[in-house]
Amino acid sequence: MWVKLCCLLLYFLALFVLARVFEAVAWYESGFLATQLVDPVALSFRKLRTILECRGLGHSGLPEKKDVRELVEKSGDLMEGELYSALKEEEASESVSSTNFSGEMHFYELVEDTKDGIWLVQVIANDRSPLVGKVHWEKMVKKVSRFGIRTGTFNCSSDPRYCKRRGWLKSTLIMSVPQTSTSKGKVMLKEYSGRKIEVEHIFKWITAHAASRIKTIYNSDHLKEEWNKSDQYRVKIYLFANLDQPPAFFSALSVKFTGRVEFIFVNVENWDNKSYMAEIGIYKTPSYILRTPEGIYRYGNNTGEFISLRAMDSFLRSLQPEVNDLFVLSLVLVNLMAWMDLFITQGATIKRFVVLISTLGTYNSLLIISWLPVLGFLQLPYLDSFYEYSLKLFRYSNTTTLASWVRADWMFYSSHPALFLSTYLGHGLLIDYFEKKRRRNNNTDEVNANNLEWLSSLWDWYTSYLFHPIASFQHFPFDLDWDEDPDLFLERLAFPDLWLHPLIPTDYIKNLPMWRFQCLGAHSDEEMLETFPDSESDSDSENKEVFSSDREVSEDDELSTCHRCSEGERRCGIETCSCASQFCHHEPCERKARSYGAYSSAGDMEPDWSAWPSDMLHCTECVVCLENFAKGCLLMGLPCGHVFHQNCIVMWLAGGRHCCPVCRWASYKKKQPYVHPQPLSSEPPS
Repeated sequence: MWVKLCCLLLYFLALFVLARVFEAVAWYESGFLATQLVDPVALSFRKLRTILECRGLGHSGLPEKKDVRELVEKSGDLMEGELYSALKEEEASESVSSTNFSGEMHFYELVEDTKDGIWLVQVIANDRSPLVGKVHWEKMVKKVSRFGIRTGTFNCSSDPRYCKRRGWLKSTLIMSVPQTSTSKGKVMLKEYSGRKIEVEHIFKWITAHAASRIKTIYNSDHLKEEWNKSDQYRVKIYLFANLDQPPAFFSALSVKFTGRVEFIFVNVENWDNKSYMAEIGIYKTPSYILRTPEGIYRYGNNTGEFISLRAMDSFLRSLQPEVNDLFVLSLVLVNLMAWMDLFITQGATIKRFVVLISTLGTYNSLLIISWLPVLGFLQLPYLDSFYEYSLKLFRYSNTTTLASWVRADWMFYSSHPALFLSTYLGHGLLIDYFEKKRRRNNNTDEVNANNLEWLSSLWDWYTSYLFHPIASFQHFPFDLDWDEDPDLFLERLAFPDLWLHPLIPTDYIKNLPMWRFQCLGAHSDEEMLETFPDSESDSDSENKEVFSSDREVSEDDELSTCHRCSEGERRCGIETCSCASQFCHHEPCERKARSYGAYSSAGDMEPDWSAWPSDMLHCTECVVCLENFAKGCLLMGLPCGHVFHQNCIVMWLAGGRHCCPVCRWASYKKKQPYVHPQPLSSEPPS
């Protein structure tokens, strides 16, 4: 998780540096920056009209360029970044979708129950034509959608009773606006009563109703009273301008931030005395002033603070966020971090996507679960001070220059999603390259694994836990009586020898007993070579050849002899398999007896049997490699009592043959410990 978090932070740092590079390139090519002011006199009539449409100011009665330019200057300073965004938005010919209401409940759910936005709905009466034609309606939808106003069409033929109850007997336009200044207040429906069915007239009607919700100040005394008043609003934004009504984007934001930020319009058109404005630090108009308990902030002086809906919306969201805003931000960050797993994970392509899906599900589940107590925590009444201190921290941090850069970069990359996705993909490919190089240096085999190999390993893991849950989770304790456990019998019934045996995890191997082979007396290597005749080496070579040929037998032949070996094992269990045994006719045991007999007859080396576990059979040869046990070598015993070299038996078991090479007893099942027979007494019976 921390690796993915570091990768995500590196990605954000790369985006920040890349944005500064783009600014430097734009300055080098055009000679201006995004924060540089533009003189409206140098702009064409089309560009000036585009700026007014983006700000939401009507210009239908202004035929001359001079009047349009003055209106732009009265609404606020124009920056190069705002001009570029407005022209790009005008060139984009994307069609904006409009909602078609199916009935009363659909209309109530979207319009009347949505209390933080403005709706414009065209009602079409039964057997009537719409009030606004199709062409003009499309223009209207595109115009109002810039300011977050949603549109829809309600056809009374789908629900005539509701239209009759509402009094919609003829085609009309309905506008819904929140009635109160509190969050989630009542919604007020207004019907268009104008005679002119034109886009500009309808838009003026919309902006007039939206602006009526904003508190308007017309004189300095009223401003002084409002400026010094302390009420429920901790954050207020003032617009000082010489306009008849505030711009449409300002009115739309007042609806969107209902209950969080208070919007106040100060109309200084007919003011003779502006001394109080100078006292509070307002020396020019138009000005957008943010008033907080921490002080005054002038909007428009930092990077990305344009006079537009989108720029001011991101600015106010960072200062006065809702819980939903924080949740969406955390959701985006968590998913970006989870997608890093697609590049960090190495190996097969299918493995990458399986790990990615697992990570996405895990991270999103943990995020939702962690947000539940946070929401309950914020509902407690005695945490108001904590909430206020948190908002104060947001206001302090988001009024800095660095925060303005971050907001500007966010608006830039969100308006260019292809660039954002391509940089994320490039960053991920770099992470994949360095991670692959690091793992190759560590000689990790999973880098070169293909899809089939990984799917096979995944299926092996799944089947091992599906069919052998007991073997997967139980270790190998010697103090349990496993003969009473019917698992082995059930395995035989469910998976007979003619079928493919289920796979068993090898975690039990580390619990098998291990010790070192010790001798009571040791001689030099030359003496040991003299002790053994050449015939013994010949017999050992024959045994090696026989056993090597036996190991080439197919797996099916080994499985078919399992029951016969178990019977032979039973005889070996009754009659000792010790070095001096003469009664065991099991072939491996005979080899052990001959091997130990050579030692004992020569009298050169006597094994120290006291170092062996009590339930292990005594022998001096490993039947896997057919080599005698050397002094100090590491031995390992199986539950059946047979002993082998530790390396030999681990390789045998790790290869999937979970049984004893001698008696075929399951290597993960306990067996009754072997008890060595007591030597017979030499005294005659009484």
